[in-house]
Amino acid sequence: MEPLGPDIVDAAQGLWSRIALFFEMMILPMRLYQLAAIAALILLSWLVGRVASGLWGAWLHDRVDWPKWRLRLGVLIGRRMGLIIFALLAWTVVIVMREITWPSRSALIALAASIATAWLVIFFAMRLVANRLLRRIISWIAWIWVTLFLLDLTDPAARFLDSFAITMGDLRLSALTVLKALVVTGLLIAAARALSRMITGRLARNEDISPTMRVLTGKLLQVVLFSLAVVVGLRAVGFDLTGLAVFSGAVGVGLGFGLQKVVSNLVSGVIILLDKSIKPGDVISLGDTFGWIQELGARYVSVVTRDGKEYLIPNEDLVTGQVVNWSHTDNFVRLDLKFRASYDDDPHKVSATAIAAVKTVPRVMSNRQAVCWVTGFGDSAIDYVLRFWIDDASKGLTNVRGEVYLALWDAFRDQGITLPFPQREVRLVNPSLRVQRVTPHSDEMESDREH
Repeated sequence: MEPLGPDIVDAAQGLWSRIALFFEMMILPMRLYQLAAIAALILLSWLVGRVASGLWGAWLHDRVDWPKWRLRLGVLIGRRMGLIIFALLAWTVVIVMREITWPSRSALIALAASIATAWLVIFFAMRLVANRLLRRIISWIAWIWVTLFLLDLTDPAARFLDSFAITMGDLRLSALTVLKALVVTGLLIAAARALSRMITGRLARNEDISPTMRVLTGKLLQVVLFSLAVVVGLRAVGFDLTGLAVFSGAVGVGLGFGLQKVVSNLVSGVIILLDKSIKPGDVISLGDTFGWIQELGARYVSVVTRDGKEYLIPNEDLVTGQVVNWSHTDNFVRLDLKFRASYDDDPHKVSATAIAAVKTVPRVMSNRQAVCWVTGFGDSAIDYVLRFWIDDASKGLTNVRGEVYLALWDAFRDQGITLPFPQREVRLVNPSLRVQRVTPHSDEMESDREH
């Protein structure tokens, strides 16, 4: 490791001398009025921004019909209302002063307006970075860099950051290189994310590709784009990735032993997409979980139930376990509904009435014949099973069963068919035994007589 002390001291002195020179030029008597104008513009924009931000928020609250991206943009504008007003006022003052006097008389105001405009552009551009921590880091680095660039301090600042370096063989790692790698890689990842979203959205609207192939293509595209973004970003700032080959191999072996479940779920997810056993929109039941597939992830499958719960089921459970896919080859589902009727009612009439009643339920398919069969002779009633078909299991099963039960109730009541209660017959084995009726107060009455 090379000594760092003299390099850091020299770089720091060079940076400090440039900063001191800049401030000496700023406080010249001929430019003091520009500093006063900038301070006045900052105060005015802060006051106007507070009022305008409240009015903007109230106006934006009524735009309920706007798409989400437009509402998000409106919220961001409200957050930076003061800075927007300052940039507008500053540029207006600069344009007016350049028309009536020399450009040098408004140079500092133009510099402040340029910095404010650059900050606004960075603030809105960084919305492309999804990770909040990474977005903040890149935003602060970009704000500092653009400010130094406009103040003509980038070269001394770069030399100062480059003086903090560690040398290991042929690899020299400095603070400047790390910052460049972070910014470039972050921007490339944000661009890759935006590109993958756009392509995935177009794939989702393509009806010629099966749903599983759309998901698989989208996942592979994300992996390729993000990997390229990281590799290109590191190579762009001078990182030599060949030296990391042995290290990455050792890390890969360690991860293979420590993350067996994660790798198993990833491989299972690829298998699910390739064999097309399940796809988004399918209605499945796994154990006590019944719902439709909302999303196929790299590690899990999102299943949403009728009561609004979202289960994240690992892909390995879907590959190794037994899964009931109600809509694998088609959407037709047959349901069985059991009921009982009295022995006094004709079974032929009961079956015909039940079939006619189930046809009145809207969700029951009319092009598939419903049937009703006698399944047994019980102690007090005849047992029946009514079988019918539906093609919209994602809308629920309990509700359609409830509608069919209500239809049976109304039809049986109109036809005089009885739904019997359980019947029991009691016989006295020894009629000579006298049955004595016991009342709640009989014990108390006997006690009173004895006293």
